[in-house]
Amino acid sequence: MTDHETPLPPDELGRRLTEVYDLVGPLYRRAQRSVERGLTDGELSLGVRAVLTLLHRNGPMTVPQMGRAQAISRQFVQRMVNEAADQGLVESVPNPAHRRSSFIRPTEKGAAAIGEVLRREHALLRETGGGLTNAEVTACLRVLGELLKALDAVDDD
Repeated sequence: MTDHETPLPPDELGRRLTEVYDLVGPLYRRAQRSVERGLTDGELSLGVRAVLTLLHRNGPMTVPQMGRAQAISRQFVQRMVNEAADQGLVESVPNPAHRRSSFIRPTEKGAAAIGEVLRREHALLRETGGGLTNAEVTACLRVLGELLKALDAVDDD
């Protein structure tokens, strides 16, 4: 095994993952401002965009499913779904498995809106420099996934 393939000892791993956290916060805030300022032309709030993205990627979902997927409260998701519904971007459809928890799905207008936002986002992100390789992006996704799993217990409280 090369040095790059050897698992880090716990203390060093903790220090290196702190560096990741130190980058994730500013990255998230800048991405949020980018969405709010440009990618949606001011038409979609960040919360509505998150709802539409979830539905775009996963198909119809219930509000509780969306909350779990994003690690946010059902109440917040419900407010974002209500906002999206008020804009004609989503609609409720019956859930055969649970009569009181309808599925939420995008309307044609909602699908078109998130499609355009994702197109703009793709155009912006494809200009990312640094000569990143598939292996590097895969490793980044693995690290972030492990960090997310490590914090699962936070939601169990």
